[in-house]
Amino acid sequence: MSHDLSLAQSHAFQLSRDLMVPVTVFEVDGEYGVLPSDEIDADDDLSVIHEFHPWSAH
Repeated sequence: MSHDLSLAQSHAFQLSRDLMVPVTVFEVDGEYGVLPSDEIDADDDLSVIHEFHPWSAH
């Protein structure tokens, strides 16, 4: 988890490209995290910030 959104987004973009899977940046209690999108459940208590796809430019 990180307090720096730009750092989390940078890691998410790179992780998406490395794993070739969609990756989601989310926020919980003022901190940002990154997970492969298929590991996030609909009932998780988090706010999705952005989803990165490995085949898109950003």
